[in-house]
Amino acid sequence: MPVSGLPEISIPRRLRAPAPGWTTTADVIVVGSGIAGLTTALRLRRRVDRMLLVTKTVLDEGSTAWAQGGIAAVMSPEDSPAEHIHDTLVAGVGLCDVDAVEALVTEGPDAVWDLIALGADFDRGDTGQISLTREGGHHRDRILHAGGDATGREISRALIAALDRVRDDPGIEVIEHALVVDLLTDESERVCGVTLHVIGEGQVDGVGAAHARAVVLATGGLGQIYSSTTNPSVATGDGMAAALRAGAVLADLEFVQFHPTVLWLGEGSRGQQPLISEAVRGEGAFLVDEAGDRFMRGQHPLADLAPRDVVARAIIARMRETGTDHVYLDCRHLGADFLEQRFPSIVQRCRELGFDPATQLLPVAPAQHYASGGVRTDLRGRSSLEGLYACGETSCTGVHGANRLASNSLLEGLVFARRIADDLTARLGAGELPETTPVAPSGEPELIRGKRRLDVQRAMTAGSGTVRSASSLAATEETLAALAARAVGADADKQGGPKSWETTNLLHLGRALTYAAALRDETRGGHVREDFPARDDEHFLHHVHLQRSAAGVLEARVVPVPGANLEGLDLDGSVPVDVLDEDRAEGIAATKPAARHTDSADETKETM
Repeated sequence: MPVSGLPEISIPRRLRAPAPGWTTTADVIVVGSGIAGLTTALRLRRRVDRMLLVTKTVLDEGSTAWAQGGIAAVMSPEDSPAEHIHDTLVAGVGLCDVDAVEALVTEGPDAVWDLIALGADFDRGDTGQISLTREGGHHRDRILHAGGDATGREISRALIAALDRVRDDPGIEVIEHALVVDLLTDESERVCGVTLHVIGEGQVDGVGAAHARAVVLATGGLGQIYSSTTNPSVATGDGMAAALRAGAVLADLEFVQFHPTVLWLGEGSRGQQPLISEAVRGEGAFLVDEAGDRFMRGQHPLADLAPRDVVARAIIARMRETGTDHVYLDCRHLGADFLEQRFPSIVQRCRELGFDPATQLLPVAPAQHYASGGVRTDLRGRSSLEGLYACGETSCTGVHGANRLASNSLLEGLVFARRIADDLTARLGAGELPETTPVAPSGEPELIRGKRRLDVQRAMTAGSGTVRSASSLAATEETLAALAARAVGADADKQGGPKSWETTNLLHLGRALTYAAALRDETRGGHVREDFPARDDEHFLHHVHLQRSAAGVLEARVVPVPGANLEGLDLDGSVPVDVLDEDRAEGIAATKPAARHTDSADETKETM
């Protein structure tokens, strides 16, 4: 499907890289060590003969460890799965796949209890019950947190500790400092391994080939595609880009969530920026402009706790009205004692940077935070390519729609990792996905130099960032096309290396994201078009699927949202009880989990 005003976009099949100098084999390769990758690996390790887990740096450097707010799940008798579903659908602005949301919400509590049994230590109140709080878009207290604002770090610690306990198991191998370059496929285009570059010594060093019966991509998102981001430096979209080049379907790339409250450090500040968790507003902090006006009042029924896209757009609008580059978050009334106990990491970081949330207004502005789109999967985590699975932020399960509900991301990684492990166990046990031989990919490889990353980020920020238009998207594509031309010209990287591979991944995903954004002539969720400021439910209740064709050209398909039943759903904020049909609603109500208590990590540590 051509995009008006944009030229044809070519995507190479592979990156330029040295020929593999070593080979290893496994039944399943899991790429990534966040909550999605670790959960998949731990659940699979006793079910397959040989598991290979590869991670880009070290095990605890992924995006999971940076998650401040928490993990959302129905853990209170005052809450219900139906209410969590409704909140997710409202945040997703009509584009959530209802079946995927139902799976997330109904299976989430048991998955969280198993995580607790594995050793994750969530904060508890005086009576020993798990403490629950609220974040934007949620109408109930259902956010579990650890260490106040260090939830991701605690989850990562617990999963890595569980992995460490089985490091001597000959059935599992971990390779750190391993960057996946491309996917290997056989003559039928089934995915059967990866090429990867390992920074190390000895036999497993440099570029090698890892062969497997299936590959699970859990490499995180594309957080480094913009100049200002809350994401760690490793989030360069490696898994998404490799899947795109191999011909997998990617979906909903235009929906990028910009977190509304990122600490503003001044003009020109770049790279990973300090996040002020939504949980701070959940505890009573609120936004004001430079005149002290609480501008979120009247913008949405939930005011400062509206879904993130609503808050981010309101902040951008107020900044334009006042001619400023930030607004303020007022936490002062919460008091130093409460802030230091509930949000110790945030308070410490703010004070290190010269801000005291107990006594000062905090300057904040939106920054890139989360990719709602990714490798399109079904409810079992299968991609459009046989043998390839995706999980976590790398994937697009349909759970998030146009805008992720706060703290649903960790839950998605947990729930769908379990589904992937169960599906792979069944398929491998049935003799599906037999061993196969990869074939050499066709076409010429491409690679731009790593120093061009800033050019990619500047182009994406200027034209495909928080606010877009047809002209800005066309300008972005023009710049990216010129950069792509360098991949085969005199400025091309002839040798290959991690910085160049990462930068080229960002370039390929930037072109795909811009292509998808140009197709959607409306404003919805994380996609804001200043030339089409209204949401258009009549024409745009669909997903945009992108795929590299056999000829190497990016193609798009418009796909209806499966399972959508939006009658009675007020996408502007209220949460009705009749969105789901009667039979489905009764079934969901029957799945409400009973509370569980455990004092021992040994009780269910093998269930992951």
